[in-house]
Amino acid sequence: MSFFKRLKEKLIGAEEEKLPKDDIEQSIDKPEDTDEGIEQVEPSEAVYVPAVEEVVLETEPDTIIGEQPQELSVIETEEAEAAEEVVEPVEEKKPSAWSITEKFKLGLSKTRNSFTSKVNDLVARYRKVDEDFFEELEDLLLQADVGFETVMELMDKLRYEVQRKNIKNTEGIQTIISEKLVEIYEAGEENLTEMNMQPKGELTVILFVGVNGVGKTTTIGKLAHRLKSEGKTVILAAGDTFRAGAIDQLQVWGERVGCEVIAQSEGSDPAAVMYDAIRAAKNRGADVLICDTAGRLQNKVNLMNELEKVHRVISREIPDAPHEVLLALDATTGQNALVQAQMFKEATNVTGIVLTKLDGTAKGGIVLAIRNKLSIPVKFVGLGEKMDDLQPFDAERYVYGLFAEGLEKELENIED
Repeated sequence: MSFFKRLKEKLIGAEEEKLPKDDIEQSIDKPEDTDEGIEQVEPSEAVYVPAVEEVVLETEPDTIIGEQPQELSVIETEEAEAAEEVVEPVEEKKPSAWSITEKFKLGLSKTRNSFTSKVNDLVARYRKVDEDFFEELEDLLLQADVGFETVMELMDKLRYEVQRKNIKNTEGIQTIISEKLVEIYEAGEENLTEMNMQPKGELTVILFVGVNGVGKTTTIGKLAHRLKSEGKTVILAAGDTFRAGAIDQLQVWGERVGCEVIAQSEGSDPAAVMYDAIRAAKNRGADVLICDTAGRLQNKVNLMNELEKVHRVISREIPDAPHEVLLALDATTGQNALVQAQMFKEATNVTGIVLTKLDGTAKGGIVLAIRNKLSIPVKFVGLGEKMDDLQPFDAERYVYGLFAEGLEKELENIED
């Protein structure tokens, strides 16, 4: 199947017809609750965080909770039953292939308006493909944070393709760029965004890491919402015990999406919280446990030692766990996100990236830089403020979001 036939099938769906424009806008612009301002939300006194039985750790004193063991309990409230009745899971209609495609198009509008408009200007100024054209295109890609290594590889592929097909003018050059970007990202691998979920009846543990301020806790809430909509029972572990308000914020999200939150008091040992959460998740027969962690950068050594300790406790209680280690990165920080990814990759076994706030940057090329330089797949991207705007990353929808206007005409000419 050709690139464009595959792209059309992915964008619109194998058996779906493209929705009328009015229907698309109505479905996308429909007002919903957003997570805007979630950092400032104060939790209700009736937040439901069921207790788990007190446990005694039979470990060396400093293995789990240091020299002074702390009580392994979770917060109880007197109105737990009432809160439980209020939170009801809502069955949601599965989004269509086209609606997901539109999310990528809208989410990448800032990058497209900045980058693609400059590419269009470049194509208009150069009627023929020559070395001057390639040099200016190279500069534009670097400005979009695509990354030096990725840009060099793309330029080599474009030059080869132009020579092979004997291309003389710049007409249709965007379609060739799109095809080569997808090839570079996927690099022959398949199912890059597929999560390592355990068989039914077994607990899947997902560990979130990342520095403070990247939207890690909000992303955990959105992922919990996504998994619950798939029919899974999800429990959250409040392992960020050092940042002021972090536990409260996760409890607000737990109440909002209908998930239990296992927590201890502020300043508790994160590894003890993880142990407590695993016990609770097993006792309740949960499908997924999502673990939040601290993201302090003031002392890199202490932070990484703490993450290693958390990882060790989890893997001791559940062999092969955590099954996913997801690194949350803020797309708006550009190359700084790449530096963070390198740092966490050295300290933890990162299995995937969650790129938040992709809709808020004009330099969305950082997706390609991370993938190409670190060989870590981007598994989810944040494309907006709404609960369902956390989407599995898709390379073809991504390049469509970058070059939508230039590709639409080409796609319309492709026969089914």
